[in-house]
Amino acid sequence: MRRALLLGLWLAASLGQAAEPEKAWAFSLSAYAYDVPAGEDDFVNPGFTADRGRLHLEARYNYESIGAASLWGGANFSVGKSWVFDSTVMVGGVFGDIEGIAPGFRLSLTHDWLEITSEAEYYIDNHDHEENYFYTWSEIAGYPLEWLRFGLAVQRTRAYDTDLDIQRGPFVGLTYKSFDVAAYVFNPGSDDATYTLGLGFDF
Repeated sequence: MRRALLLGLWLAASLGQAAEPEKAWAFSLSAYAYDVPAGEDDFVNPGFTADRGRLHLEARYNYESIGAASLWGGANFSVGKSWVFDSTVMVGGVFGDIEGIAPGFRLSLTHDWLEITSEAEYYIDNHDHEENYFYTWSEIAGYPLEWLRFGLAVQRTRAYDTDLDIQRGPFVGLTYKSFDVAAYVFNPGSDDATYTLGLGFDF
């Protein structure tokens, strides 16, 4: 676990030296509230990001597992004008209910009214490699209006148990200035239906 945290801090420090000093910091706060199937505990998954130029820092809670936190350091990249591709590659240390290290990424492709996003990580457990796991959350969305989007989302998680390894369902989102809210229904029409409300604020 100590090696994981040291690796993340070293990466963050190295990227910080390479970051463009004229860039201002950009921060975001988010929280996803989960209403999960019967027999599982509802929970909230908060997150915080800080970016400056290429430098990316992030903290998550209840993402890899309920009661687990993770700290991340990584690098941002962006190319394109009409079709814009943004990516963040990072590594994180996971601690609390579980302990390990996790390389991960966040990707997005946007063009006019279309947006495709994906974030994923591969968790490597410090104590039992049978607990290694691939997490992902991906969305494809259309924007009929600048402030309105809707589409499909897919997730794979161990934060709670369902009969479906890959969960999917529709969502709708609204944006007003720096605020964002989105509602998701995973596995609609099944006994494993999960309802998620996401809130975000950029500053």
